[in-house]
Amino acid sequence: MDCCSGLCACFVGKACQAQEDDDVLESFDLFFELQALQIATGFFSDVNKLGHGGFGPVYKGLLPNGVEVAVKKLSLDSRQGVREFTNEVKLLLRVQHKNLVMLLGCCVQGPEKMLVYEYLPNKSLDFFIFDRTKSASLDWMTRFRIIVGVARGLLYLHEEAPERIIHRDIKASNILLDEKLNPKIADFGLARLFPGEDTHLDTFRISGTHGYMAPEYALHGYLSVKTDVFSYGVLLLEIVSGRRTHDRLLEREKADLLSYTWMLYEAGKAMELVDPSLAKYNHDEAAMCIQLGLLCCQASHANRPDMNSVHLMFSSDSFTLPRPGKPGLIGRGGRWTTASTSALTTNTNGSSGFTGRTKASGGSSFVEEYSRNSISISSIDEGR
Repeated sequence: MDCCSGLCACFVGKACQAQEDDDVLESFDLFFELQALQIATGFFSDVNKLGHGGFGPVYKGLLPNGVEVAVKKLSLDSRQGVREFTNEVKLLLRVQHKNLVMLLGCCVQGPEKMLVYEYLPNKSLDFFIFDRTKSASLDWMTRFRIIVGVARGLLYLHEEAPERIIHRDIKASNILLDEKLNPKIADFGLARLFPGEDTHLDTFRISGTHGYMAPEYALHGYLSVKTDVFSYGVLLLEIVSGRRTHDRLLEREKADLLSYTWMLYEAGKAMELVDPSLAKYNHDEAAMCIQLGLLCCQASHANRPDMNSVHLMFSSDSFTLPRPGKPGLIGRGGRWTTASTSALTTNTNGSSGFTGRTKASGGSSFVEEYSRNSISISSIDEGR
């Protein structure tokens, strides 16, 4: 059995034991020697440290051939890191897309385990979007390109990859930016692969980041592609607003991004959410993104669009967005705080609730219609 076959076989059935994972990784074709990575990173010098993720630090390295790389070093005291490390290698061996970070190789030598990625000079999205001085460098055109790029990456994972993959940890810090500020989804340590025609599963192992997790997953372990859609909706609103999903420094009604967005939307003041650091922005696109973000974060997973619908909206000349229901919110005590009973039910016709008419909270139906004919490429440039 060759390396790829061995790794792919691990996708089906129970997770391999740590020693079995090590044996598989030892045969990985793109294997880096520990000494080579030590030299490339200046023996993991603090000067070359790019950041610290959930499973260990990340360093910038320079290979002998002049190629810059990012080396993700698994912390030796990580209790669950081996599983996530192996999972990330197996997944990234099977996928390749311009909006996904590229895995170049790995290192497994003694207790040391490392992943070697392409180096992206502009770090992660959160480095820019939540910094008042740096966020101004992300103009509306750039933000919209990031929003669309992440959607394309998720569509590939959900529908176009060799087998369906759910990322489970879509957030600003896991969106890396290349030299042209194009987005690439990173950190697949928590990702789950769905072989065959499976579309969802029930799990007791809940992993992700508070504030980005869908209610049905956080509370009941129901995992599906709509889990990523919810996270994407939160990320979308963060990009538009330039603020985190929860900010304790703000007054209570503004602290939670989803609650605040819904309050503004219901009051007809949704555009007040737009990041004030944006000197110019396309009003139609911003309004569309806010409404789409709320649609992706609806309490019922059945009422959220899938990423194919999201992508079609971005690429179509004309499209229709239904009025969203109240978003699904997880309070600090772990309770589902949404107050909309109708939002918790699945449509009787089994549709996603993304096209056609949906009931507004007041009982009346309302549909926002947008036409990309009115925001052609030339007029977009002029309006930003």
